[in-house]
Amino acid sequence: MRISTKGRYALRLMLDIAMNDAEGKPVRVKDIAKRQEVSGKYLEQIVSVLTKAGYLRSIRGPQGGYLLTKHPDEYTVGMILRITEGSMEPVPCLEEGSEVCERMEECITIPLWRKLNEAISGVLDHTTLADLIEWHYAKNGNDYVI
Repeated sequence: MRISTKGRYALRLMLDIAMNDAEGKPVRVKDIAKRQEVSGKYLEQIVSVLTKAGYLRSIRGPQGGYLLTKHPDEYTVGMILRITEGSMEPVPCLEEGSEVCERMEECITIPLWRKLNEAISGVLDHTTLADLIEWHYAKNGNDYVI
């Protein structure tokens, strides 16, 4: 499994909004792009996906931007990566809705892939944006770097 730039930037974008929406003030993509040193146009594409998924709310107007629809402790890394990356399973035969592998019953490696999948899901589904922010501040104080 390799996480693409889309998944990594989506996570950084969500963290940036969580850390910069002081008093519920919307965060502009232009400001996120500058802080994250990422193309604003690329972030707009990611914002569109996250907004359609209901993870972000758009505020229009000159003071507009984006806000999280939930508290950072309600978003797991797994939620964000699955909406941008798709499946997080290490092999296709474990993906929900995939074709049934003819070799599944006698496959010598399937226990390994299941254990790996459980480990990956365990980390992704039990780590929240709030956890990442807490870890960041514990390590860096108030220095802002994602």
